[in-house]
Amino acid sequence: MPELPEVETIKNALSKAIGHSTILDVIINQNRLRQVIPSDFGKNIIGAKIVSYNRLAKYIVINLSNNNSIIWHLGMSGRIKICESIPEALEKHDHVLIITDNGVLIYNDPRRFGMITYCKTQNIAQLDFVKRIGLDAFSSDLTPAYLKEKFKNKSIPIKEALLDQSIIAGIGNIYASEALYHARISPLRKANQLSAAEYPKLIAAVRLTLEKAIEAGGSTLKDYHKPDGSEGYFQFQHCVYNKTGQPCPDCKCSLAKTGGIRKIVIAGRSSFYCSTLQK
Repeated sequence: MPELPEVETIKNALSKAIGHSTILDVIINQNRLRQVIPSDFGKNIIGAKIVSYNRLAKYIVINLSNNNSIIWHLGMSGRIKICESIPEALEKHDHVLIITDNGVLIYNDPRRFGMITYCKTQNIAQLDFVKRIGLDAFSSDLTPAYLKEKFKNKSIPIKEALLDQSIIAGIGNIYASEALYHARISPLRKANQLSAAEYPKLIAAVRLTLEKAIEAGGSTLKDYHKPDGSEGYFQFQHCVYNKTGQPCPDCKCSLAKTGGIRKIVIAGRSSFYCSTLQK
């Protein structure tokens, strides 16, 4: 699933390529995604001009001149392609086309776990799935005091707590492992056992990891590609993720003794860490 850096990268690409264009038409080839696309979706966006692009956790929000907003989630395998015009032949799983006077957005989603809908811009905060979203990782409200309060009754591993989108929105499996490495915190530590000094370290590590990933265009491991079809490059900067048995960049211990980076499963998700540096 695209995480915060990938969604930010896609949002920026849409803004740069399509800009403040006017929506001319909508073609829906498959309306049954995670949620059925509203039957009046096209009616409520055709003719409107794109005013701005936002990211809300892992959602892309496109605000329109008619006071409506398109809300887009890519699910597990969704991808947005940008074309100059409608292709002569569509690819399999090209479910939605949004035609503008400055290019065409094509939503391709093999698993159909994504969603695309609309609502009045002023009502976005009232949507049920938005109400469940926690603070953005870059929000100024994400403070040590906030984390301490959220974690105080959680005896689950800190790695699992970081994946809870109702606490911090946008962090997925890759970046949780990487952030914990930079914070020097074991993914097995219970969330409610962090010290006062570790909260600011963790927040700083989360933001540093995400910032570097955004600069690199995200991580391409399986399905993710940028709208121009190119890959992200942050996977080449991973310190621990998917590096079982390898030495971590900051460790000088003997692989023969430590076995290198370890892989464990926490809450059904693969987790990677250095047992020497992360305590």
